[in-house]
Amino acid sequence: MKVAVQQEDLQFLAKTLQEQLLVEVSSAEVFEVKCAVNKDGLMILTQHELDVIVDTQIIFTVIEEVLQSLAPHKEQRVQCFLRVFGEQLPYAKCFLALNQTGRWGDGGMGEDEGAGGAGGEEGQYFYPIYSSALTYSPSLDETEEKEPFDPFANAPNLPASKPGFQVKPILLGAALVGIIVLGGGAYLLTRTCVMSECKEIQNAAKLKTKSPQLMRRAKSEQELVTVQQQLAAASTALNAIPSWSPRSQVSEELKASLSGRSEKINQVVKALQTASLATQQVQTPAHSLEELQARQHLWRQAIAPLETISPDSELYGLVQAKLLNYRVRLHAVNQQIFTEEKWLKKLTAAKAVASAAEKQESTAKSLNDWQKVRSTWLVAINALNSIPLTSARYQEAEKLLVDYKSKLVAARDRATKEQLAVKTYQQVISTAKQAKVYEQQNQWQAAATYWDQALQTVKKVSQDSLYYTQAQSLIEPYSTALKQAQEKVQVVSSLQQTRTDLDKTCINEIQICTFSIDNAGIIVRLTSEYDQVRKNNLANPYSENSSTAIDISNHLQILREALAVISDNANLSLFLYDSQGQVIYTRTLGG
Repeated sequence: MKVAVQQEDLQFLAKTLQEQLLVEVSSAEVFEVKCAVNKDGLMILTQHELDVIVDTQIIFTVIEEVLQSLAPHKEQRVQCFLRVFGEQLPYAKCFLALNQTGRWGDGGMGEDEGAGGAGGEEGQYFYPIYSSALTYSPSLDETEEKEPFDPFANAPNLPASKPGFQVKPILLGAALVGIIVLGGGAYLLTRTCVMSECKEIQNAAKLKTKSPQLMRRAKSEQELVTVQQQLAAASTALNAIPSWSPRSQVSEELKASLSGRSEKINQVVKALQTASLATQQVQTPAHSLEELQARQHLWRQAIAPLETISPDSELYGLVQAKLLNYRVRLHAVNQQIFTEEKWLKKLTAAKAVASAAEKQESTAKSLNDWQKVRSTWLVAINALNSIPLTSARYQEAEKLLVDYKSKLVAARDRATKEQLAVKTYQQVISTAKQAKVYEQQNQWQAAATYWDQALQTVKKVSQDSLYYTQAQSLIEPYSTALKQAQEKVQVVSSLQQTRTDLDKTCINEIQICTFSIDNAGIIVRLTSEYDQVRKNNLANPYSENSSTAIDISNHLQILREALAVISDNANLSLFLYDSQGQVIYTRTLGG
C-alpha cells in the first residue's frame, strides 16, 4: 500500500527509538536508528560500531515496546534490522505485526525461523540466535545476500547520541497521545502537528499574514479587541504543539510573532480604555485639585504608550487620530490644574494672612496695632473673594469668609473703640493742660471748670480699651487739682466780697481810706483828706458846719470795728495806717 510519509516524521520516529535504545542498552556507547518505508510497510534499521556486543533480543524488545506504546488504527507489519556500521547487509532481523487491539500479532522469520529461532507466541517477535552478533550470518536468506540491501540509502542520518534521559514506553505513549499507522509502506503519528497536517500552524500563519490589514482597518477599540482575541486564540492553539514536534520551532516563531502583535494591540487598547475612563470623569466637575491631577495622570497614561507607536506600525493611523484629541484634553486639564493651583495659592495665602492677623490680635497694644489687625483681616478676605464660583476651592473659601468677616467686624469695632479711647484720652490731656494755664493766670474759676471737665471726660474712656488704665491713673491728680482750684475759687470769691465790703466802708461822702489785700492780710490806709477832716474837727469841734461834718472821733471807732468784721470774714489780718503811714490799729488772725 502506497502511503505518503513526510521525511521529518520518519526522522522523529527514528530519533525516539534511538534515544530509548541508548537508555535501555547500557553496554552500548553509540547507536544509530534509521526508518524507511517500502511497499511491505515500515522498516527500522539499528546500526552500531563493530566492537559493540549487542543482545539482539533486547534491541528488538525495546523497539517493540516503543511501537506498542503508540496505539495503532489497524493491522500493520514492521521489519526490524540490525547492522554494523559500514556493512551493506544486516546480520539480524525480525518481523512484527501490529493488530487492532494494540498488540502485535503472530510473527515469523520465514527462512530464518529454521535457523533456530523461537516459535511465535502472540505479541512477540522472532529472531535468529547466533553464536556471534558481530558477523553476518549465512543463515539469512541467500537472496538477500546476493541482492544489495540498502532500503535506507535515502534515510537521514541522525547524529550519534549518548544516553541522557530515560523514555519509558508507557510514558512515551502518554506524552505522544497519538498512534502510529503502519502498513501499505507508511505510518502516521496523529498527535497534533506531530506527523499529520497542522491546522493550528496553517491558521496561525494565515492570521499572521492577515492581521496587519485587520489592524490597519480597525477604527475603534472594539475592533482592535476583536483582532487581539483572534491572535490570542491562534497563539493558544499553538500551545497544543509539543516541544518535541518537528513543527515546534515554526510554532514558537509564529507564537512570538502573534504575541508581539497582540502585545502592541494590548498596549493601544489599554491606552484607549484609559482615555475612555478619563473621558467619563471629565463629564462631571472636579471637586478638588487632587481629582484634576488624577485626570491628568489618566490622560498621560493614555498618551504615553500611543506616542511609542512608530509611523510604520499598522496602528499608527488609528493612534494619531486619537492622540490629537487626547492631547487637547490633556491641555485642557493642565489649564484647569494651572488655574486651580492659582486659586489654591490664593486660599493658602489667605490662610497665612489670617494666621498673621490672629497673632497681631494677641499682641496688639495700641490703636495703630488694631488698625493693622483690621487691615490684615481685610487683605485675607479680599483674597478669598477673588476665588470664583467655578473653582473647586470656592466652598472652602466661603466657609472661611464667614469666619474671617466676623473677625474683621470685631477688629474694626475694637479699632473704632480704641480710636475713640485715644480721642477721649487726648481730650482729657488737652483739657487738663488748659486748666493749668488758667491756674497760672489765677483764673481759678476757669481752672476749676476745666479740671472738672477733664475728670468727667476721663471717665468716658472704655474699660476694654488700651487707654483705660492710663485714663484711670489721671483721676486722682485731676481730682486734687480740681479741689485746689475750687478752694482757690472760694478764696477769690471771699476776697471779692472783702473788696466789696472794703469799698463800701472806705467811701462815705469822701474817700476815707484805701486798701490792698495780699498774703500778709488787709492793709488799710486812711486818706489825707480824712485825716485833715479829722484834725479840723478836733481843733474846732463847734464850728458852724458841725451839722454836716463827720463825727470824727466816733467814726474812726466805727471804722475800726467795721474793718475788724471784714478781717474776720476774710480770715485775714488787718493793718490800719494813717495817711502818714503810722499804724493806728492792728488785728491779727486769732487775735
